[in-house]
Amino acid sequence: MLLEGKIEEKFRLWTESEYFDLETKTELLEIKDQKEIEDRFYTDLEFGTGGMRGVMGSGTNRMNKYVIRKLSQGLADTIREEGSEDCSRGVVIAYDCRRNSAEFALETALVLAANNIKAFLFDALRPTPELSFAVRFLHAIAGVNITASHNPKEYNGYKVYWEDGGQIPPAKAKQIVDKIAERTSWMVQPLDQDEARERGLLLSVGREIDQAFLQVIKNQLLYPGFARDFGNKLKIVYTPLHGAGNKPVRQVLEEIGFTSLFIVPEQENPDCEFSTIKLPNPEDPLAFEMALSYASEQQADIVLATDPDADRLGLYAKDEKGSYQRFTGNQIGVLLEYYLLSQKKRLGKLPEDVTVVKTIASTDLGDSVARYFGARTINVLVGFKYIGEQIKQMEENGSGTFLFGFEESHGYLAGTYARDKDAVEAAALLAEAALYYLEKENKTLPEVLEEVFKLCGYYLDEQYALTLQGREGKDNINRIIDLFRTSEQRVYGGLRVISIDDFLTKMSYFPKEGLKKEMGQPELPQENVIRLRFEGGGFVIIRPSGTEPKIRFYFCIKGESSQEIRYTLEKVKTDVLNLIQVYLPQNV
Repeated sequence: MLLEGKIEEKFRLWTESEYFDLETKTELLEIKDQKEIEDRFYTDLEFGTGGMRGVMGSGTNRMNKYVIRKLSQGLADTIREEGSEDCSRGVVIAYDCRRNSAEFALETALVLAANNIKAFLFDALRPTPELSFAVRFLHAIAGVNITASHNPKEYNGYKVYWEDGGQIPPAKAKQIVDKIAERTSWMVQPLDQDEARERGLLLSVGREIDQAFLQVIKNQLLYPGFARDFGNKLKIVYTPLHGAGNKPVRQVLEEIGFTSLFIVPEQENPDCEFSTIKLPNPEDPLAFEMALSYASEQQADIVLATDPDADRLGLYAKDEKGSYQRFTGNQIGVLLEYYLLSQKKRLGKLPEDVTVVKTIASTDLGDSVARYFGARTINVLVGFKYIGEQIKQMEENGSGTFLFGFEESHGYLAGTYARDKDAVEAAALLAEAALYYLEKENKTLPEVLEEVFKLCGYYLDEQYALTLQGREGKDNINRIIDLFRTSEQRVYGGLRVISIDDFLTKMSYFPKEGLKKEMGQPELPQENVIRLRFEGGGFVIIRPSGTEPKIRFYFCIKGESSQEIRYTLEKVKTDVLNLIQVYLPQNV
């Protein structure tokens, strides 16, 4: 087998060194496809917007216990530079239902313990937002969650959080990457588990944090007494999609009064194979098939689904005709934003400096709703960690009161108890909103969304992702983004481009005037993202995924009616895909 020098060197190390176990060596030696070996060793998994994520398997470009150990050592080296006091504050570690998640969590804890850093390890799977909350609750220096969120079953991941409970900021992430690079050896030895516990370096946590987490969620509700009195009138079907949301979501809903709650039995319990669904992602309509079937039987008012680590929430709601309408991530975000702003205003509890934070790829309708209520909107790069950073900055600078944050990929947070999106809280708030509108205004959630459109404008948003695997795929992703950076095309689907915003150079080009100007948000970090803004409103954003071999396109179309913008969206998508055909696989 002929391999490139560095790839062959890595392959031989992993198949010959005594450090790597027999299972790892056997898996690698049984691979006969040279391209497969190259893909496993041509690079190392890297940090993205959500940490590190990849397909499980042996090799430097896969998720396995050796990659986990090396990454954990980089985290340990970073914490040790903070000083002994921060080492004693410890790191909170959680994990989801995926294959190897519990093992990877324990490996992380024992590597930290080997560095005299205390590890608080959850006693069973927990939601990502609870990990964020727990870092703050325990005053830990950092947190780690072993999860691949909504990705297919072959994936797992490693998300790092810092002391404020937010995903690790870019400067700290770079520090970890530098520490990993400084240690050229793969040989990282975890501490023995019994010794770690005896020395007080490995501690189990669970129930106390659960109770505190659910209580702060209840504190975010606007009408807690209303749900206690009338909650049984709202019929809810919920599916955790085999993930970590089952216990906390059903517990909080039942405790606040939503007793007409039906859990999809086939998807209730943890299952690392996700055997009833193709993709455990509430963004995917197919993930709702079972839940919608039960919803028809139960005559449910709303249908909720959470992803495996319960940080993303999907929604279907019955309309006035009795049919179930799917809500996109943007529409759920706008609905929650509208509910919180309108009801806080009604209650006289809306601060003058109230602020909504959303990502640049999320709908412009969110900005329009905020303007309607006199609220400020801050737009940040894609990744909920940037929303968390804004919460921290507002608290430190006294420059605004955070109300709500959302991203189009079904992530939402109201309040400051955590620094990551929370599907457990979103489920409680959506249930309360649905009950309020049903009982007080005799409206379904689809009718409320139509009300928002009439007040603030019609918008249609959609995300389109292309998977481009391997080294060639990574190169083509960069070529596609460069193409939009330099293309002379100025009209897509009949919509004229008024500006091309380059988040890498921080410059905006205005074709009509032939001018280049600095972007209006210099505080945003540099990122290889292009945004085409359209005359009259709306945009297309092109960016690489931070955690998967994908390029993502975000479309936001504004118009006079739902029918008009749907037609325009399809035309815009067609023009965008025609432009990049040369870089796509033949079957796309």
